[in-house]
Amino acid sequence: MHKYYFFFQRFLKTIFYSESRFTASMHVEALQVLLQGLCGGRQEKLKIHEICLKSGTNLGVEASEVHLLCSLSQTDPVWTVRHVGGPMRGAGAEQLPAHVRSVLESSISSNALRFFYALGYKMDYELVRIGYVFQFQRVVPITVTATMLCKVPKLHAIDEAIPVTPGIQLVELTAPASTENYSEAVGAISSFAEHLAPLIHLSKPGVPTGVVPTASTAAASLVSRGAMKVS
Repeated sequence: MHKYYFFFQRFLKTIFYSESRFTASMHVEALQVLLQGLCGGRQEKLKIHEICLKSGTNLGVEASEVHLLCSLSQTDPVWTVRHVGGPMRGAGAEQLPAHVRSVLESSISSNALRFFYALGYKMDYELVRIGYVFQFQRVVPITVTATMLCKVPKLHAIDEAIPVTPGIQLVELTAPASTENYSEAVGAISSFAEHLAPLIHLSKPGVPTGVVPTASTAAASLVSRGAMKVS
């Protein structure tokens, strides 16, 4: 008999979410230098194997989607399952600088994929995210991730993962929020995004950001400062 373990870590966590796609090696290095300065240099490497599963017709009328995430940046792989709700709707939500979503996340055992297959879920896609993450601690904790997305050519062949868009990183900001600290979370993530504005523009997922006119000049300046500090 197989045993499946689920340990709930965060239940119905609301997040503010912004993203941008970032390219060119100098710009990528410049962003890293800028984040090190803003976040105090607390950087962690990130490598995640992500499997997206969708429910079959036997699980209800509404389609359900979950993501199995395996952290490969640690000695022993750590698995979690995550369900992300749709963005909050309404006139007030449209005015917010980022989406607000409910998130249900739990630690799971490494054989949980079989469990979801038994429930009727089917694999939609799998990919590998490679990059780094920073933690910014002020009014509310903000997590900043910059990752390169890699497709997996064969089932679970993560060692053969190929970059979908070589040289381009996906930059994401997330922060926990609740009905009590909505205004603080909105202000914190907006303020942090302004610090990155000379280099990148962050927006809601799906909203084109365009090219930042000052990006090349800002990147050259940041890389130069970073080199001076190292020397």
